[in-house]
Amino acid sequence: MSARTAPSAPAHRADLVADTALALLAERGMRGLTHRAVDEAAELPQGSTSNLARTRQALLELAVRRLADREAKVLGLHAMPEPGTDLDVVAHALALATHRALTHHRDLSLARYELALEATRRPELRAYFDATGARFRDQLSVLVTAMGSTAPERHVLSLVAWADGLMFSCVAGSFGNRVPGLDEVRAGLRELLDGMLRP
Repeated sequence: MSARTAPSAPAHRADLVADTALALLAERGMRGLTHRAVDEAAELPQGSTSNLARTRQALLELAVRRLADREAKVLGLHAMPEPGTDLDVVAHALALATHRALTHHRDLSLARYELALEATRRPELRAYFDATGARFRDQLSVLVTAMGSTAPERHVLSLVAWADGLMFSCVAGSFGNRVPGLDEVRAGLRELLDGMLRP
Protein backbone atom coordinates (compact mmCIF):
# COMPACT_ATOMS: atom_id res chain seq x y z
CA MET A 1 0.00 0.00 0.00
CA SER A 2 1.50 3.33 -0.96
CA ALA A 3 1.44 6.34 1.29
CA ARG A 4 -0.84 8.14 -1.18
CA THR A 5 -3.51 5.45 -1.18
CA ALA A 6 -3.49 4.61 2.54
CA PRO A 7 -6.31 6.85 3.78
CA SER A 8 -9.78 6.09 2.47
CA ALA A 9 -11.94 9.22 2.77
CA PRO A 10 -11.09 9.95 6.43
CA ALA A 11 -13.67 12.01 8.30
CA HIS A 12 -11.13 14.34 9.85
CA ARG A 13 -7.77 15.77 8.88
CA ALA A 14 -6.24 14.16 11.97
CA ASP A 15 -7.23 10.74 10.61
CA LEU A 16 -5.77 11.62 7.22
CA VAL A 17 -2.48 12.71 8.77
CA ALA A 18 -2.34 9.67 11.07
CA ASP A 19 -3.24 7.19 8.32
CA THR A 20 -0.62 8.73 6.04
CA ALA A 21 1.97 8.56 8.82
CA LEU A 22 1.23 4.85 9.31
CA ALA A 23 1.50 4.21 5.57
CA LEU A 24 4.83 6.03 5.45
CA LEU A 25 6.14 4.00 8.39
CA ALA A 26 5.23 0.76 6.61
CA GLU A 27 6.61 1.95 3.28
CA ARG A 28 9.75 3.88 4.26
CA GLY A 29 10.46 3.11 7.91
CA MET A 30 10.92 5.55 10.79
CA ARG A 31 13.45 7.70 8.92
CA GLY A 32 10.93 8.27 6.15
CA LEU A 33 8.38 9.78 8.53
CA THR A 34 8.62 13.56 8.62
CA HIS A 35 6.04 16.32 8.80
CA ARG A 36 6.92 17.37 5.26
CA ALA A 37 6.65 13.79 3.97
CA VAL A 38 3.15 13.47 5.47
CA ASP A 39 2.08 16.75 3.85
CA GLU A 40 3.37 15.60 0.47
CA ALA A 41 1.97 12.08 0.65
CA ALA A 42 -1.42 13.26 1.87
CA GLU A 43 -1.44 16.11 -0.68
CA LEU A 44 -1.92 18.69 2.04
CA PRO A 45 -0.61 22.26 2.00
CA GLN A 46 2.90 22.50 3.40
CA GLY A 47 2.80 22.99 7.17
CA SER A 48 -0.56 21.26 7.66
CA THR A 49 0.91 18.35 9.63
CA SER A 50 3.02 20.68 11.79
CA ASN A 51 -0.09 22.68 12.63
CA LEU A 52 -1.81 19.51 13.82
CA ALA A 53 1.16 17.82 15.52
CA ARG A 54 3.87 20.37 16.23
CA THR A 55 6.58 18.00 17.44
CA ARG A 56 7.79 14.60 16.29
CA GLN A 57 6.55 13.14 19.57
CA ALA A 58 3.08 14.54 18.90
CA LEU A 59 3.09 13.05 15.39
CA LEU A 60 4.17 9.66 16.73
CA GLU A 61 1.46 9.76 19.41
CA LEU A 62 -1.11 10.59 16.75
CA ALA A 63 0.05 7.58 14.73
CA VAL A 64 -0.02 5.28 17.77
CA ARG A 65 -3.57 6.37 18.68
CA ARG A 66 -4.78 5.77 15.13
CA LEU A 67 -2.96 2.44 14.97
CA ALA A 68 -4.73 1.29 18.13
CA ASP A 69 -8.13 2.28 16.73
CA ARG A 70 -7.53 0.57 13.40
CA GLU A 71 -6.10 -2.59 14.95
CA ALA A 72 -9.08 -2.80 17.29
CA LYS A 73 -11.29 -3.04 14.18
CA VAL A 74 -8.98 -5.53 12.48
CA LEU A 75 -8.89 -7.72 15.58
CA GLY A 76 -12.63 -7.37 16.05
CA LEU A 77 -12.37 -6.39 19.71
CA HIS A 78 -16.04 -5.34 19.67
CA ALA A 79 -17.01 -8.86 18.59
CA MET A 80 -14.80 -10.98 20.84
CA PRO A 81 -16.58 -13.86 22.60
CA GLU A 82 -18.24 -13.22 25.93
CA PRO A 83 -16.42 -14.44 29.05
CA GLY A 84 -17.20 -18.08 29.71
CA THR A 85 -17.59 -18.94 26.02
CA ASP A 86 -16.60 -22.41 24.80
CA LEU A 87 -12.88 -22.90 24.14
CA ASP A 88 -13.47 -23.76 20.46
CA VAL A 89 -15.35 -20.49 19.92
CA VAL A 90 -12.59 -18.48 21.59
CA ALA A 91 -9.89 -20.23 19.55
CA HIS A 92 -11.81 -19.53 16.34
CA ALA A 93 -12.33 -15.84 17.18
CA LEU A 94 -8.67 -15.31 18.07
CA ALA A 95 -7.57 -17.19 14.96
CA LEU A 96 -9.78 -15.01 12.74
CA ALA A 97 -8.32 -11.87 14.29
CA THR A 98 -4.74 -13.08 13.87
CA HIS A 99 -5.33 -14.26 10.31
CA ARG A 100 -6.88 -10.93 9.29
CA ALA A 101 -3.81 -9.13 10.58
CA LEU A 102 -1.55 -11.53 8.67
CA THR A 103 -3.33 -11.36 5.35
CA HIS A 104 -5.16 -8.08 4.77
CA HIS A 105 -3.42 -5.72 7.16
CA ARG A 106 0.28 -6.49 6.93
CA ASP A 107 1.16 -2.81 6.51
CA LEU A 108 -0.42 -2.01 9.87
CA SER A 109 1.79 -4.65 11.46
CA LEU A 110 4.87 -3.16 9.82
CA ALA A 111 3.94 0.28 11.13
CA ARG A 112 3.43 -1.18 14.60
CA TYR A 113 6.91 -2.74 14.56
CA GLU A 114 8.44 0.59 13.59
CA LEU A 115 6.59 2.37 16.41
CA ALA A 116 7.41 -0.36 18.94
CA LEU A 117 11.12 -0.12 18.15
CA GLU A 118 11.04 3.66 18.36
CA ALA A 119 9.31 3.37 21.73
CA THR A 120 12.32 1.48 23.09
CA ARG A 121 14.32 4.69 22.57
CA ARG A 122 11.65 7.15 23.71
CA PRO A 123 10.34 6.49 27.24
CA GLU A 124 7.50 8.99 26.76
CA LEU A 125 6.36 7.10 23.65
CA ARG A 126 6.77 3.74 25.41
CA ALA A 127 4.24 4.69 28.06
CA TYR A 128 1.82 5.96 25.42
CA PHE A 129 2.31 2.90 23.19
CA ASP A 130 1.74 0.46 26.07
CA ALA A 131 -1.36 2.29 27.30
CA THR A 132 -3.07 2.20 23.91
CA GLY A 133 -2.48 -1.55 23.61
CA ALA A 134 -3.79 -2.35 27.08
CA ARG A 135 -7.42 -2.81 26.01
CA PHE A 136 -6.65 -5.98 24.04
CA ARG A 137 -4.56 -7.44 26.86
CA ASP A 138 -7.28 -6.59 29.37
CA GLN A 139 -9.91 -8.27 27.21
CA LEU A 140 -7.77 -11.39 26.89
CA SER A 141 -7.30 -11.46 30.65
CA VAL A 142 -11.06 -11.46 31.20
CA LEU A 143 -11.48 -14.26 28.65
CA VAL A 144 -8.81 -16.60 30.01
CA THR A 145 -9.91 -15.98 33.59
CA ALA A 146 -13.48 -16.93 32.68
CA MET A 147 -12.15 -20.08 30.99
CA GLY A 148 -10.51 -21.18 34.25
CA SER A 149 -6.99 -19.82 33.99
CA THR A 150 -5.09 -20.13 37.24
CA ALA A 151 -2.45 -17.64 36.04
CA PRO A 152 -4.20 -15.07 33.80
CA GLU A 153 -1.26 -12.66 33.58
CA ARG A 154 1.15 -15.39 32.49
CA HIS A 155 -1.36 -16.89 30.08
CA VAL A 156 -2.12 -13.54 28.45
CA LEU A 157 1.61 -13.03 27.99
CA SER A 158 1.87 -16.45 26.33
CA LEU A 159 -1.05 -15.74 23.99
CA VAL A 160 0.20 -12.30 22.99
CA ALA A 161 3.74 -13.57 22.54
CA TRP A 162 2.49 -16.44 20.35
CA ALA A 163 0.41 -14.15 18.14
CA ASP A 164 3.08 -11.45 17.96
CA GLY A 165 5.74 -14.02 17.14
CA LEU A 166 3.64 -15.56 14.38
CA MET A 167 2.83 -12.17 12.85
CA PHE A 168 6.41 -10.93 12.99
CA SER A 169 7.75 -14.16 11.45
CA CYS A 170 5.24 -14.01 8.58
CA VAL A 171 5.30 -10.24 7.99
CA ALA A 172 8.95 -9.34 8.53
CA GLY A 173 10.80 -12.49 9.52
CA SER A 174 12.00 -15.79 8.12
CA PHE A 175 8.51 -16.99 7.13
CA GLY A 176 7.70 -13.88 5.11
CA ASN A 177 6.90 -15.93 2.02
CA ARG A 178 4.58 -18.31 3.82
CA VAL A 179 1.37 -17.15 5.43
CA PRO A 180 -0.44 -19.93 7.34
CA GLY A 181 -4.09 -20.54 6.54
CA LEU A 182 -6.88 -19.90 8.99
CA ASP A 183 -7.15 -23.58 9.93
CA GLU A 184 -3.44 -23.71 10.71
CA VAL A 185 -3.61 -20.60 12.88
CA ARG A 186 -6.66 -21.97 14.70
CA ALA A 187 -4.93 -25.31 15.31
CA GLY A 188 -1.89 -23.58 16.79
CA LEU A 189 -4.04 -21.44 19.05
CA ARG A 190 -6.10 -24.40 20.16
CA GLU A 191 -2.94 -26.31 21.09
CA LEU A 192 -1.73 -23.35 23.12
CA LEU A 193 -5.07 -22.85 24.87
CA ASP A 194 -5.37 -26.58 25.62
CA GLY A 195 -1.92 -26.58 27.16
CA MET A 196 -2.75 -23.62 29.36
CA LEU A 197 -6.33 -24.33 30.35
CA ARG A 198 -6.99 -28.05 30.25
CA PRO A 199 -6.64 -29.82 33.64
